[in-house]
Amino acid sequence: MRILLVHNRYLQPGGEDVVFAAERALLMRSGHEVVPFIEQNARFDGLNLLGVAVNTVWSRAAQQRLSQMLQEMRPDVVHFHNIFPMISPAAYYVCRKDEVPVVQSLHNYRLLCPNALFFRDGHICEDCMGKIPWPGVVHACYRGSRAASTVVAAMLVVHRFLGTWTQRVDMYIALTEFARQKFIEGGLPADKIAVKPNFVHPDPGSGEGRGGFALFVGRLSQEKGLDTLLAAWERLQGRVPLKIVGDGPLASEVAAAAERLDGVEWLGRKPREEVLDLMKQASFLIFPSRGYEGFPMTIAEAFATGLPVVASNLGAMASLIDHERTGLHFRPGDEEDLAAKVEWMLSHPEALDQMRKETRAEYEAKYTAERNYRMLMEIYARAIENARKG
Repeated sequence: MRILLVHNRYLQPGGEDVVFAAERALLMRSGHEVVPFIEQNARFDGLNLLGVAVNTVWSRAAQQRLSQMLQEMRPDVVHFHNIFPMISPAAYYVCRKDEVPVVQSLHNYRLLCPNALFFRDGHICEDCMGKIPWPGVVHACYRGSRAASTVVAAMLVVHRFLGTWTQRVDMYIALTEFARQKFIEGGLPADKIAVKPNFVHPDPGSGEGRGGFALFVGRLSQEKGLDTLLAAWERLQGRVPLKIVGDGPLASEVAAAAERLDGVEWLGRKPREEVLDLMKQASFLIFPSRGYEGFPMTIAEAFATGLPVVASNLGAMASLIDHERTGLHFRPGDEEDLAAKVEWMLSHPEALDQMRKETRAEYEAKYTAERNYRMLMEIYARAIENARKG
C-alpha cells in the first residue's frame, strides 16, 4: 500500500510523537510505501491570535501542501495522528475531494474536551462533553488562557456544525474500549470507531521481579496521582521500597518526600532501556493516575516485561488491567485503598508470581508489533470500504 502519515508535532515531544514514529517504522518494515506529512507548532511564531485562530479552524496552507502531496503520491489511505493546531480538520476535506480514505487516531480527547484530558482542577471533568464547550473557555482549560481556549472551542464547534467529525473521517482508532465508549457518547459514529492499542517493539523480554521494590514511572504532575502515591507510602512506613522515575512540575515535592519517607527513592528521568531494566527487577508497578489517560505506554511496557500493575480503577486503566489477573485496581485518589492493595501484593507471593505470567501472556496476545500490524491493516481495509460507500 501507499500510505500517507500525517502528524502535527508538539513543541515538547511526547507519547504521540513516539507512537507516530513506531507505526511509521512498522509499516515500512512490512513493505509499504510510507510518506510522512509533518507540521511543527513552531511555525506559529509570528502569527497573531487571529491568525492562529483562523489556522486552527481551517488551515489553507496545510490544505495546499496536502493537496500537492496527494496528487504526487496518490496514496491508498491517509492516516492522521495529530492535526492540532497547524494542520486543522480542513485536511480531511482535501482527502474527500481526491477520494482518498481517511483514518484518524484518537490519541487524546481533543474532539470532546478543549484540554484533551477530561481533567480540571485536580478532578475528572466532562462539562464540555457533547455540548458547546463554553465551560472550557470560562475555566481557561487550554494552556490556562481564555483566548487560546476560545480558539480550540471555535474549532470544535465549527466542525461539529459542518459534520466534519461524522462525515469526513472514514475510520477512527480509539486506543481502549473505554475511550471508544467516550467518543460514542460524545457523538462520533460507533460503526467508524475501531479499538487498536499501541504496541511495544522490540520485545524487551520478561524479567524475574526479584528486586523487591515497587516502581512508578511517569510525569510528575497532579493528574498522575503523585499525592495519592506518596500518601500511601507514608502509611506503609517503608515496608516495601518505592523507586520513582520521571520528572515534571511536582519534582520538588517528590524530592522532599524521598528525603522524608523511608524507602522512597527518586531517580529522575531515565532512558527507556534503563526503565525497562527496572521493570524487569520490580515486584509491581504503581499507576495511580487521577485522569482517564489515553493509552499509557508504561502499562504496555510493564506487561511486556511481565510486571503486574496496581492502578486506579478509572478510564484506560480499568480497561487495560484485569483485576487479580494482570494486577489490582484501587479506588482513584484513595491512598488507604492503594496501601491496602500493596499490602495484599506483599502477602500473596504465589498470586504475584502468577500475575507475572499473565501480564506477559497479555503482552503476547495484544501488544506485539505483529498483532498491531494485523489490526492496522484491518482498519485500513474498513476505511477503504467506507470511503467507497461515500
